[in-house]
Amino acid sequence: MLRQRTYEFLSISIPGDRFGLMFDRFMIGLILLNILAIVLETVESINAEYADIFYYFELISVSVFTVEYILRVWSCIEDKDNDYSNPIIGRFKYIISPMAIIDLLAFLPFYLTAFFAIDLRILRILRMLRLLKLTRYSPALSVVWAVITKQRRALIAAFFIMLVALLFTSSIIYLFEHKVQPEKFSSIPESMWWGLATLTTVGYGDVTPITNGGKIFAGMAMILAIGLAALPIGVIATGFSNEIQKHDFIVTWRLIAKVPLFFNLDADQIANIAGMLTPLLVPPGHRIVKEGDEADAMFFIISGEVEVGIEPNPVELRPGDFFGETGILRHSIRMADVTSKTECQMLKLSETNFNELIKKHPDLKTHVENVMESRMKDNTDITTKTMFPT
Repeated sequence: MLRQRTYEFLSISIPGDRFGLMFDRFMIGLILLNILAIVLETVESINAEYADIFYYFELISVSVFTVEYILRVWSCIEDKDNDYSNPIIGRFKYIISPMAIIDLLAFLPFYLTAFFAIDLRILRILRMLRLLKLTRYSPALSVVWAVITKQRRALIAAFFIMLVALLFTSSIIYLFEHKVQPEKFSSIPESMWWGLATLTTVGYGDVTPITNGGKIFAGMAMILAIGLAALPIGVIATGFSNEIQKHDFIVTWRLIAKVPLFFNLDADQIANIAGMLTPLLVPPGHRIVKEGDEADAMFFIISGEVEVGIEPNPVELRPGDFFGETGILRHSIRMADVTSKTECQMLKLSETNFNELIKKHPDLKTHVENVMESRMKDNTDITTKTMFPT
């Protein structure tokens, strides 16, 4: 149980888990402060004055990174998706995984200095690898890592094409310029500097062709470079689009799975509903629904609490509840304000998507109507007791 909880705390982003979110933010802050400290240590005047502070901060950071790494190795066998379940083989497979290696490199240089004489400049560069740990805690950087990983074959193909183009252009420019500029185009490898600067559209200008044939070919190479530069950019852009859509779908799926109304739906049905619902994060004290407004959507509460301003006794709704269905079903205006008491995660279902949903799943409409009628009855009973107390 403890190991499972440790794995979930370190490796899984659970909506509404405040401690998990605080830990992620703490680690991001610690990593960024480490990078800042490494940079400032290179300023001799600052390093001379605050050397002790830098050392103790490094000691604390290494301790945190070491404990985190040990806990990840200990709890990784709870990861069923990557087949780490075997206590020995599973942990070994985890240790040699890319992210585990990055975690190890975050603190390993510190321990290496205790056994080996390492140049301080090399040590600083190795410590800079801590910046890669941000891919574990930052959703944006994790998307970048996922795109590079999943599009690696397409990227390798694009870079192979660019390598072929580099060899081709360097060979041709060598033929044109070798005799007139033997010091700059002494060989095909030497000519590759010009080819690389041209094909990447950088164009330093330190090496340029002077023959007519060389200039004409250089112009053709520049035009070719525009198309070549678009190859990896297109691959990465497509990868980003696919990954963001996948991330949004997974987040929505997890939220839908927490709604009691959808408990009996199978995976295909949830997948269809996922495209209809919009995740919302509402701050405390925010008026979600205003009395008198047109009813155009209903809302499902995933986490947090809201208050429905029904007089004389406001109603509190909690995770698993929904609201806003009355206005949609009766095609009426909002009958009360709904305000968030705490930060809330919700799913919003528009009127159009609601009508489409109940056509596909009539039983959902029946459930929603039953809840609405029960609420209306409760409100009527409360009003009657208030006006005619016994």
